Amino acid sequence: MAAYTLADSGRCVPSPIIANSDWISMPNMPAFQILEGNYDSGIVLLADHAMSDVPDEYDALGLDPSVFARHVAYDIGIADLTRRLSEQLGCPAVMSTFSRLLIDPNRGEDDPTLIMKISDGAIIPANHPLSREDRARRIDLFHRPYHNACDGVIGKATAAAGGPPLVLSLHSFTPLWRGVPRPWHAGILWDGDSRAPNALIEALAKIDGIIVGDNEPYDGALRGDTMNRHCMTKGIAHALVEVRQDLICDPEGVSLWAKRLAPIFAALNADETMHVRQHFPSRV
Repeated sequence: MAAYTLADSGRCVPSPIIANSDWISMPNMPAFQILEGNYDSGIVLLADHAMSDVPDEYDALGLDPSVFARHVAYDIGIADLTRRLSEQLGCPAVMSTFSRLLIDPNRGEDDPTLIMKISDGAIIPANHPLSREDRARRIDLFHRPYHNACDGVIGKATAAAGGPPLVLSLHSFTPLWRGVPRPWHAGILWDGDSRAPNALIEALAKIDGIIVGDNEPYDGALRGDTMNRHCMTKGIAHALVEVRQDLICDPEGVSLWAKRLAPIFAALNADETMHVRQHFPSRV
């Protein structure tokens, strides 16, 4: 479980999650962690922005280390939520261990925002200027190994269950955007395959007091992102689930949202249509 500190605003903020040395290793640090589960469970969880680690050689990308405790570096609360859901559902999960400031696994390799040059209006020294060699190295050591792990786990789950799993990608979002409060407690992002999203939105909306966004606070159609790459283009039922970070920034919040989401995910998993390959037109 992550450690937590109190921000000036009074909200709890998790300390940055540091990769454990016994995880699957790449040079200097791991690229991903697999949470083992029952591969025939019918569900695979993914967490693109679970952690905030950066190899020592990058010297925190030239940034103040405090940056890596903030949402700009990783999705606050998602590592703990993924672990809890994996345990409760008995399903496997794949989590990246590197900060999205190093390279963003939820972007295609040709996406201009794959490696961000600016954070909060300030240049990230290690990212700009960026040599072709360093860009290629980050892709080879971190981005591709994470996606290879996603492919491997989804493939293993497909073989074990005799059909494709339901794939759910977990993320968190900030309560404010440019000073404007975001009203949603959770959001479901999707492209052209509405099988899982519609059911998730309907189920979450039935929880008293919960405001759920349909492709809010972001649009789920993005060419080359994780859901597009592993699910949309392959006819696998999927959805990206966003939870507002102030609701899962402490153990109590994580426990509450795991209890809310686990039975919804399980009910969705019991629907046979979630395990049939079906291709839908994309909006990208």
